[in-house]
Amino acid sequence: MTAQLSNWSGTYQFTAREVIVARAVADVRRAVEAAGRGRVRAIGTRHSFNDLADNGALLVSVTEIPPDPVIDEAPGVATATVTVGAGTTYGALATWLQRRRWALGNLGSLPHISVAGATATGTHGSGTGNQVLSAAVAGLEYVAADGELRRVTRADHELPGLAVGLGAFGIVTRVTLDIEPSYLVRQDAYPRLPWDRTLSDLDQIMSAAYSVSLFTDWSGPSLRAAWVKRRATDDASAPDDFFGARRAAGPVTIIDAPADNLTVLGAAGPWSQRLPHFRLDSTPSNGDEIQSEYFVDRSHGAAALDAVRARARLITPHLLVSEIRATAPDELWLSGSYQRETLAIHFTWRNTPAQVDAAVREVEAALEPFAPRPHWGKVSHARAGQLAARYPRLGDARDLFERLDPGARFSNARLERLGVRHPRG
Repeated sequence: MTAQLSNWSGTYQFTAREVIVARAVADVRRAVEAAGRGRVRAIGTRHSFNDLADNGALLVSVTEIPPDPVIDEAPGVATATVTVGAGTTYGALATWLQRRRWALGNLGSLPHISVAGATATGTHGSGTGNQVLSAAVAGLEYVAADGELRRVTRADHELPGLAVGLGAFGIVTRVTLDIEPSYLVRQDAYPRLPWDRTLSDLDQIMSAAYSVSLFTDWSGPSLRAAWVKRRATDDASAPDDFFGARRAAGPVTIIDAPADNLTVLGAAGPWSQRLPHFRLDSTPSNGDEIQSEYFVDRSHGAAALDAVRARARLITPHLLVSEIRATAPDELWLSGSYQRETLAIHFTWRNTPAQVDAAVREVEAALEPFAPRPHWGKVSHARAGQLAARYPRLGDARDLFERLDPGARFSNARLERLGVRHPRG
């Protein structure tokens, strides 16, 4: 396949000369071996907004590798694992697990993203007690630079460096994730959450339920809405008040997209149909957009939000919506939540690249005092020196990638610009 390829929203055009669509792990191995010393990168559902997955050479798509999910369940133990094809979407896996009364601990806003791509970039849902999706990775199977198939698990000291691996060490073909018994979730929307309450009570707001997301365009005295997801029972009810906002009686629009794109409000349902904001059978988000996101220490969260809000007049005109979420600390070397309670501040921008570039610079200037960690797969102006200071284990990750891939076959220009791989001539 050699036709021009773009990311899912059409806002980034890949420069690779060839794309191989793998339909089996053997296809991946053949592609890596056939490329000789040439560069190879994996692609999944193409939900990145920069050149992270690109290399100007050869890309291997893993989305057609069969999911073939396998549950490993120990007798008498409440938890288990599932191993699944790397290109499987979270929505497809969640549906399969729910039918068997199993569940993942959390999901991102969009169920359309691939398991390997989301975990490799530190993508996340929300909840002060919930870690990024990558923290559920119990094992990886990948094709290494020599074309051989290798596996790493929690028994190996390398996994914390590879779980958020940015495709920098090989092509992941199967992922093993922690699972737990299925559960119900009820989600409710609370429009017009006051900004003054948000800033004064931020910790209490973000920890008030299993998962809390705040939506805003940064203008005016209130946010667009709080989306509150609670683990529930069949007859669960929800309070009418949420920090000064009243519960919505009907559908609430959070972005310029049809309201029926969104998952159900006001009634308990399976986790797989409530934790994502958008339905699997709908257009993801708006669909014509650019995204950026920054992770800050939650102890500085209110000050960081206030700093962005002070620049609203330069940001709001170019914005579709921002989503504010929380994540728990983890020990994954390149995670945005590595060893700190995190507030994730996300921006879904209009597809106007020049204006968005200027607005992103305003956001980054506002957040600079709070040492933000940018999302690896989204638009930013991050530099290697900044990232080395903000990701304490970045040097260890780079050393690991260089050892596993000494010929830099899985490297690319972005990884080298950011200091994740050593520059090559």
